Amino acid sequence: MTGTALHHSTLRDELSRLLEEARERTLLLVRELSEDDFHRQHDPLMSPIIWDLGHIAHFEELWLTQNLDGPIEFSEMPGLYNPLEHPRASRASLALPSFPEMVSRLEQIREKVLERLERVDFDAENPLLANGYVYHLVLQHEYQHNETMLQTLQLKHGVPYNAPRVDRPLVSGTTTEWSGMETIPDGHYSIGSLDTTEAYDNERPQHQIFLHAFEIDRAPVTNGAYMEFMADGGYTDPRHWTPAGRVWLAESKARSPKHWEQALDGWTSRTMDITAPVDSDNPVCHVCYHEAHAFAAWAGKRLPTEMEWEVAASNEIESSRVRAYPWGDLLTPADANIDQLNFGTTAVGSYPSNVSPTGCYGMIGDVWEWTSSSFDSYPGFRSFPYPEYSEAFFGDDYKVLRGGSWATRPGAVRNSFRNWDYPIRRQIFSGFRCARSL
Repeated sequence: MTGTALHHSTLRDELSRLLEEARERTLLLVRELSEDDFHRQHDPLMSPIIWDLGHIAHFEELWLTQNLDGPIEFSEMPGLYNPLEHPRASRASLALPSFPEMVSRLEQIREKVLERLERVDFDAENPLLANGYVYHLVLQHEYQHNETMLQTLQLKHGVPYNAPRVDRPLVSGTTTEWSGMETIPDGHYSIGSLDTTEAYDNERPQHQIFLHAFEIDRAPVTNGAYMEFMADGGYTDPRHWTPAGRVWLAESKARSPKHWEQALDGWTSRTMDITAPVDSDNPVCHVCYHEAHAFAAWAGKRLPTEMEWEVAASNEIESSRVRAYPWGDLLTPADANIDQLNFGTTAVGSYPSNVSPTGCYGMIGDVWEWTSSSFDSYPGFRSFPYPEYSEAFFGDDYKVLRGGSWATRPGAVRNSFRNWDYPIRRQIFSGFRCARSL
């Protein structure tokens, strides 16, 4: 076997393994749901779980069979599972199959995909196949839908979701050692990614920017700090809120993060099937952009731009080297609170290696972090492999979030990864850290 043939064989084996592992996790997350749980619209913001499973299946079929043999098409996604044709709030009215029928469909498609994988020519002049890019695209798509499904299950009606938790040893630090801010000096910094194996089109190309000096919190804002904001009238003082934030506040009538309840002896919060007192040392979660902005204003700070966030997470200031993750270039669930099975945030300092070269803790994992930046393209952006992934969402309607959450799979997060959502959304596992100009 030649070197090239051996490489291709190894790549096929690895991709097959990753596809199997991704599916095992998807089915683990839903294994105890009832047929009603699968088909119910638990919240207008979210799809029925059975729709997510169908979309995962047919996205895989589209990209790993059809689009490998012909022109790239997104519009050919089967009608039931085309997200552009069917907004989330309408998906429960579709003629969706039963869960056993869906499992059978998932298996049929996977069989075709693995058969096609055996015949893939990774040397073909097809950018989808370079370094197995299209397979990583499909894997990340399934990983991201896992997190979306967990958002739905957090909102689940009826019996709370019985989360398949796995106990993981933690090395607890102390929140106080991560108080304060780090200073990032004036300079030219690298933003974005050179990777063509996994990075999405909106992460590319890597390019240089100039940033004025700023400070950024050493850790995400904790529940304890957020409760101080609440106790000081943060939700009722209009000075802290933007005009859009005041509109949201009036309409939502929010007075705390989502899933918090006030008890006689303090605040409790619910994560899936567990309700417990709010842990003051954990990052605050389930806050929208407007809440994050208001807290920052109350604290005499602001939200970081996504460029500032990425520099703080990845840049070795002295050498100008850029890390893929805060601690280096490899990622495992032992490095950060990611990969879902903790089912909740952890105290600041619980993962000692999760420190960036600039001295910031927890920039990957626990909570997605809101930034002040609108979602837009980088200079030299080229849509690939289809404009409906990124390009269709560019503009001021969306704010960028960075860093992943406890519900994010390792294959769908890195320092350059850009998430985005409407500034009013807080069903997502979102928190923030603050910054300040110098």
